Amino acid sequence: MFLSVFDMFKVGIGPSSSHTMGPMVAAQRFLEAMRASPFHFAGLRASLHGSLAFTGVGHATDRATILGLAGFTPETYDAEKAEAALAAINDTHQITLDGLPALAFNPKTDLIFDYDTKLDGHANGMILMATDAQGDITLRETYYSIGGGFVMTESELAAGKDTDEGAPIPFPFKSATEMLEMSQSSGKTIAQMKRANEVSRNGEIHLRAGTKRLWQVMNDCIDRGLTSEGTLPGGLYVKRRAKGIHDALVAERGLNQPAPHTINDWMSAYAMAVNEENAAGGQVVTAPTNGAAGVLPATLRYYLDHVPGASEAHIEDFLLTAAAIGGLVKFNASISGAEAGCQAEVGSAAAMSAAGLCAVMGGTPEQVENAAEIALEHHLGMTCDPVKGLVQVPCIERNGLGAIKAVSAASLALRGDGTHLVPLDACIETMRQTGADMSEKYKETSLGGLAVNVPNC
Repeated sequence: MFLSVFDMFKVGIGPSSSHTMGPMVAAQRFLEAMRASPFHFAGLRASLHGSLAFTGVGHATDRATILGLAGFTPETYDAEKAEAALAAINDTHQITLDGLPALAFNPKTDLIFDYDTKLDGHANGMILMATDAQGDITLRETYYSIGGGFVMTESELAAGKDTDEGAPIPFPFKSATEMLEMSQSSGKTIAQMKRANEVSRNGEIHLRAGTKRLWQVMNDCIDRGLTSEGTLPGGLYVKRRAKGIHDALVAERGLNQPAPHTINDWMSAYAMAVNEENAAGGQVVTAPTNGAAGVLPATLRYYLDHVPGASEAHIEDFLLTAAAIGGLVKFNASISGAEAGCQAEVGSAAAMSAAGLCAVMGGTPEQVENAAEIALEHHLGMTCDPVKGLVQVPCIERNGLGAIKAVSAASLALRGDGTHLVPLDACIETMRQTGADMSEKYKETSLGGLAVNVPNC
């Protein structure tokens, strides 16, 4: 099983990897299918289902779908050009693309939020259709946005999770047990095994440059959030808080010795900075999702800025270790809030972050596995119930607490020798079962929990 660090961490836009980035990617894939088709097309239609319908407006799924059909991608997204394109489509009811004829598309009638038809494959389903001059459907594809910006067609999903057809990799572990066994027999750390896998597929230069860019985007996102003020869009009138918290922390430096727990405020400020940027539609890195994008950057920034002896030379090991753990969670359970609740998003992010921090602080592979298990275990059962369908409440603060749990989990693991009662594999399987048993109301539909008990207008 091979899942690249660049699959787990993707540069994209807020507010949601599954509801914003995923639909945009699906639309991009549909355009490619249209260009490869022998049919002549005259129009486009789309329908959103399940969680994509219930919280689609709050997550900007409608905008993302339209922009994807207009040729925009998360990696190259330009906000100014996007607004101009949306205005033009609303005025002309037409989409113009390279390699295709002008296509009729009226956002009010050709993009449907279907709250009644549930697609079987995943909670995040959408159907994209191309029509001929008579309005008959000549090309149709069902896509599922399965979390973290990953998209699969109906046939790909039915084929199973392990669809990797690339060249064999040196360390093809599919479970934490296999990972530890391979580590022990090879004498390599988790990061070293993950690095060997990455290099075997994409080369050393690609890995070095790619991980450097990932951290640059993450760190820039923190810095933007720590200097931005105002109210977040969407109608909840949530005020940005990261800058105020950070400014107060900086002002307290040099005064009386602050209470030890103040370090938690630093971590929360870093994480909230990222998720406020995400809520505003800014550039973020899925880690492993947009809704949980603040946990890992906050943990890594905590390490670099607050841990004595920390070195930027360890950033790659942090990201590789975290990606290895994230790959296990995705392969054996889920990183999708619509499929398994927030335990699959912030819980997975905390496990990945705890593992990465433990590794760069000298933890053994057994301690790293223990750190990931501790962090994930104490997110089990966490629901995804965003107020008004926005990735704001409780999501922004929740990332701060996820980072705090990640650091605590790594510290606890480092205090032990790596032996523990609950294996990471068992914890991941428990999360999967818990997600399967969880009521749909608490899985990113905004039909239960805080979403219905907090006034949202």
